Amino acid sequence: MPSTLTAPSTERAPAPRDGGPSRRRTRIFALPEARWAAAATVLFLLALPLQLTGAPAWAWGPLYALAYAAGGWEPGWAGLQALREKTPDVDLLMIVAALGAAAIGQVMDGALLIVIFATSGALEALATARTADSVRGLLDLAPAKATRFGTDGSEVIVPVEELEVGDIILVRPGERVGADGRVLGGASDVDQATITGEPLPVTKEAGDEVFAGTLNGTGALRVRVERDASDTVIARIVRMVDEASETKAPTQLFIEKVEQRYSLGMVAATLAVFLIPLAVGTGLTHSLLRAMTFMIVASPCAVVLATMPPLLSAIANAGRHGVLVKSAVVMERLGQVDAVALDKTGTLTEGTPRVTDIRPLAGSGLNEGELLTLAAAAEHPSEHPLARAVVDAARERGLDLPATDDFDSTPGVGVSASVDGRAIAVGAPARLLGRSSDAHSVLAAIAARELEDSGRTAVLVTVDGTPVGLLAIADRLRIDATATVACLASLNGTAPMLLTGDNARAATRLADEVGIDDVRAELLPQHKVEAVKELEHAGRRVMVVGDGVNDAPALAAAHTGVAMGRAGSDLALETADAVIVRDELRTVPAVIALSRRARRLVVQNLIIAGVFIAALVAWDLIGTLPLPLGVAGHEGSTVIVGLNGLRLLRETAWKRAVQ
Repeated sequence: MPSTLTAPSTERAPAPRDGGPSRRRTRIFALPEARWAAAATVLFLLALPLQLTGAPAWAWGPLYALAYAAGGWEPGWAGLQALREKTPDVDLLMIVAALGAAAIGQVMDGALLIVIFATSGALEALATARTADSVRGLLDLAPAKATRFGTDGSEVIVPVEELEVGDIILVRPGERVGADGRVLGGASDVDQATITGEPLPVTKEAGDEVFAGTLNGTGALRVRVERDASDTVIARIVRMVDEASETKAPTQLFIEKVEQRYSLGMVAATLAVFLIPLAVGTGLTHSLLRAMTFMIVASPCAVVLATMPPLLSAIANAGRHGVLVKSAVVMERLGQVDAVALDKTGTLTEGTPRVTDIRPLAGSGLNEGELLTLAAAAEHPSEHPLARAVVDAARERGLDLPATDDFDSTPGVGVSASVDGRAIAVGAPARLLGRSSDAHSVLAAIAARELEDSGRTAVLVTVDGTPVGLLAIADRLRIDATATVACLASLNGTAPMLLTGDNARAATRLADEVGIDDVRAELLPQHKVEAVKELEHAGRRVMVVGDGVNDAPALAAAHTGVAMGRAGSDLALETADAVIVRDELRTVPAVIALSRRARRLVVQNLIIAGVFIAALVAWDLIGTLPLPLGVAGHEGSTVIVGLNGLRLLRETAWKRAVQ
């Protein structure tokens, strides 16, 4: 469609990208951590059957040694660097314990520990890389080039980076807007859901603001650039996600909070157990054996296992019920949440406009089915989301749509067509009615105002210029939204807040329906982040639940971010700490309750593990603890806490969480 503002140039701007950003995904084996972990695992799996079948040590020993080297050199080097900074951690301790186990003949146990460590590090590196991929992919929302008007009125295709404040650009139908700016001429419906989260395209005319990366509809727009490419809203979203991801220190698991002190204490104690007897004349072999026994029984394996099984079991149970929790740290964080902020479109609502009311006007002679048939027939050729909603409503009722002729679409006004010889127009009441004051127009204006005051979009239908009825279109509330809000209020002692880019009238209506009092509407992404930080400065641990690109900065800035998975943007899914895969909103309070139960089991397990470690260490220091008995006690405590943590795998654990 040629521009109505200027003659078309011979050089066209690039075709728009469909939907959202292109998908960039780092392959797992592109990461060195993954390659080393895979090598260690393969070497371990080659060595293990050889050892168990009685093969000579020269056959499996070198394989274990290579597994130690492949899987242990990176965490070992990182641990040494931490030690140089005087911050020893349990990772370094585990490497030392693995080497100690090998030194006293427990080669297989040490190799298994190395493999587990390497695999964990690879998974963490992959998660970090995938998040970075999604942030980089977000930049693809903005087109690479734009059509700029020259001083002589000519059109020139230029990279968006070369646009300057004050430049005038042309945005043709179907193109993405190349810069943040203000419309100088033309009219069109612009889909700006990526920025504001609004479920429907917004009519843009002279004087209205537009954002880079939003998708233009069927009209042409002439736009004056008001921000540099590096300062557009979409560019700021990328920066905010990056900054929030880097500055938000993850809440550590309970054991990690005492890891440095434990590591220092254990290293010092092991050296003392070895050196003191040696200094008073005890033989080297006996002192070394006693020190290695001490390191095994005092090592935090049971403590680490005390922490992980409850959290991993909770993750597995949540996964079976449609909630993807990305890590054990996230599962721990979920239980700490004491405030929740919910997005509107696509979170509390389904995110798809639907016809909610069909109102024939008195004296029109039409019933609901006939009015909907005329509107759907006229809208059928249109690609506008409101048109699709009308056509879908007709199809759901099984209505037969007559053929149309002379179809025409006017951005910001509506559509017109000839149906069975009658001129049908469907569109915005204010535009179709104009200043008409006849009885039918007055009646239609009153009905339209009533619908719009209730937060719905009113669509007027006219036949041969006479208003005959209205359709109301709105985003439908999720069936479990009200119950979810009530459960969250019960869990946290306060109702959630609503954060949305949608208009205040629609947001307030929906909030009243579900029982939310704190409503913050017409927010850009940075405003959502400010609202989250405001709560966190007040000492709250905030969970944000959203689905769109515009929610991603708030998801990253929050204590915990949860994305709706079915219609969620790539950036929201990657940025969020957890994903509601099946779009069942009621699982949000359930996973919070499950996390809190997992935290209680962690405390139980730490007490059990601590008692075993204290008893075995005391035995080794006061008496003579036989190495086999020390290993049995150490492994026994590990089995006990492991089985206790696995209780959350049971179906009853989820049922208790949703009650």
